[in-house]
Amino acid sequence: MKQKCYIWGTRLKEDADGNTNEYEHMCTLIAQDEHLLIRMHLASLQAKSDIESGIVSAICLILNQKNEKRFQEQIYCLPPDIVNMALSDHPNGEFISPKTNKEFRVEDYPSFIPFIDAKKLTSHPYIFAPVCYSGHWWLWLIDTTKRRCHILDPLHKKAPGEERKKVNKFTGYVFSRLITYAGGEPLKKGEKEKEIKSSYVKISDQKSSYDCAIYVMKWMELIEPENIKNGKYEWDNWPQEEVDHYRVEYASRILFSEMNKERDRTIRESNAIRLSKPSSVLLSPFYQINSADIETA
Repeated sequence: MKQKCYIWGTRLKEDADGNTNEYEHMCTLIAQDEHLLIRMHLASLQAKSDIESGIVSAICLILNQKNEKRFQEQIYCLPPDIVNMALSDHPNGEFISPKTNKEFRVEDYPSFIPFIDAKKLTSHPYIFAPVCYSGHWWLWLIDTTKRRCHILDPLHKKAPGEERKKVNKFTGYVFSRLITYAGGEPLKKGEKEKEIKSSYVKISDQKSSYDCAIYVMKWMELIEPENIKNGKYEWDNWPQEEVDHYRVEYASRILFSEMNKERDRTIRESNAIRLSKPSSVLLSPFYQINSADIETA
C-alpha cells in the first residue's frame, strides 16, 4: 500500500495540450490551521529531487501531534515557513530588508502565524527548527533552558563562508523573535539579540546533493538533543538505499495521516493502482514507473 500511495501521490501527468496536474489539490492536514499540499509538493519526493518546503512543514506538524513524550513534553518542531520567508526578504542575513527597508517582524507574516503552536514553542525545553537557504536545508537545535543554539548541517561541519555566518546570525534573531511573540523569553536581551551565536555539531552527513531535507526530517524524528555534547553527535549513517526509501515513507506518512482530511480518498485512489510487475524494487523511488507498469481501475 505504501508503494501504491507513493506512486499515486508523486506521479505527474501531462495532457495532449502539455498541461500537467502539478497544481491538483492532494492533501489537507488539520493542525493549528489547514495545511494544504498540492501534487507539486508530493512530486518533490521523486528520485533525486529537491524537496519542497511544504513537505518539511507537513512533517513538522505530524511529529508535533504524535502522542509521545518526546513531542508532547520535550521537543517542538517549528514549521519552517516564517523563517524561510524571512530569509527570502532579508537576503545574505541583512537585518534591514532591501525589499521593505524594515527589520523583521513576526506580524508581517500573518498567513503562517496560525501554524505556530505558541504553547509548545514556549513550554518545551528543545526546539528543532528546519531552515532552507539557497536550496540547502539544515537543522537548528535550540536549547531554551540553557539559551544555546546548535546547527546540524548534512553537508557542513562549520559555516561555509561569511555569508552563511550572517545568515545564521539573522536566523537566530528570527527564532528569538518568534519565541518572544509566542510569549516566551528572548534568547538574548536587548541589542545582543542580534548577536546570537550558534555552534556547528559534527555529525555524519549526506552522500548526495539532493537529500538534505530527508536528513533534516529524520533528525527531527530521531536525534536525542540532550546527547549533543562537545560539538559532536555519534551517529551511524544510513546507507543510500535507505535514504532513498525514506521518500516513499514520507509520502505515505503524510497522505495516510489521520490529520489528513482527504485520507479516505488517498486510500481509495491509491488502492485503485494496479502494478503489473509487483516487486520489491518498486519500493525504491529510483525505479522509473511508466504506463506499462501501472493501470488504474
